[in-house]
Amino acid sequence: MFTVDVTVIGGGVVGCAVAAEAAKRGLSTVLLEKEGALARGTTSRNSEVSHGGMYYPEGSLKARFCVEGRRRLKEFCGQAGVGYRECGKLIVAVEENEREELQRLLALGRSNGVEDLQLVAGRRLRELAPEVRALEALYSPRTGVMDAEGVARAYARLAAESGAQIMTSAQVTGLEPGTAGWQVVVEGCGSARQEGWTHQSIRVVNAAGLRADLVAELAGVDIDARHWRQTLLKGNYFQIAPVHMGRIGQLVYPVPPADGSSLGVHVCLDLNGRLKLGPDTQTTDPAPRPGPGPGDGLDYTVDPARGEAFYQGAARFLPWLKPEDLTPDMVGYRPKLTIQGFRDFQLCREEGDLAGLINLVGIDSPGLTSAPALARQVGAWLGEGP
Repeated sequence: MFTVDVTVIGGGVVGCAVAAEAAKRGLSTVLLEKEGALARGTTSRNSEVSHGGMYYPEGSLKARFCVEGRRRLKEFCGQAGVGYRECGKLIVAVEENEREELQRLLALGRSNGVEDLQLVAGRRLRELAPEVRALEALYSPRTGVMDAEGVARAYARLAAESGAQIMTSAQVTGLEPGTAGWQVVVEGCGSARQEGWTHQSIRVVNAAGLRADLVAELAGVDIDARHWRQTLLKGNYFQIAPVHMGRIGQLVYPVPPADGSSLGVHVCLDLNGRLKLGPDTQTTDPAPRPGPGPGDGLDYTVDPARGEAFYQGAARFLPWLKPEDLTPDMVGYRPKLTIQGFRDFQLCREEGDLAGLINLVGIDSPGLTSAPALARQVGAWLGEGP
């Protein structure tokens, strides 16, 4: 049985960034991803936005890591040659009673350290976004879009160059603490890897995304006592007809719903200028759970009938939009610790019988933006020893 310093569970953008940070510190590192390729889960199925950080309570981990992470992410993408563009973002007030929320978000964003936030209206708003109808908007020029999968792969390459082993089709099925660290039991998944193994790891980092609560439970954490059981919230996207490419140059968000369940159905841009709307919030009873093995057994189909609600929401600020402009696009899932209201990221360096285990649970939005800062925090803990 071989021994490593660090095992990272999860090959999304956060796990890959953690592996790069650990390997850079000279720690022997293994990254394990159950899918046949990296970044196949939440990383590849989201809006690919580098968020500013104006939504999250002052002093929260989400606020801190989002603001720091956006700066580091922009720098990393420039160094690694990964697509990244500061397109800017407008949060729009369509009704008079929505202006007050823009003022609140402006104050909150500034207290969180978000750069260059400003309120725009009248001529300035029409110059920025002539195709958007709104009374006023909160403008975040530093918000951007990126190649999210490219970011994850670049971190994985960096980790490998520093000596890390990146292993896909490898699912962790056992985690047992011991005197010399953790015994990690791995099963091969699919045709790419049919045999498993067991190794010792002085430290383990759980960055398993949609399955992070289940991995924590596998290690012996009472996730219900900690209120760590994740709800996988389905978010659908609809594409806007390509004929409208170029009409909008910024991300456009509504004033967010008061229940805190999402940021509202918004206009997404990709690096090529394609437009889509999403995500919405689709709940089911019972809530979906990821299944074992490669592929997670979740429903990734978009119900075309949901397009009407997308149209009604977006037509409030896109007066030229027609129902026939929308076609089903993709689905993503968010690992939510609460459906309504705010729950912060859960970062825990375990002690006692679970010493050597670091859990990252409930890493929903802005997890992609926060990945470099999350990895830096985990790396600091790893540098302090088990």
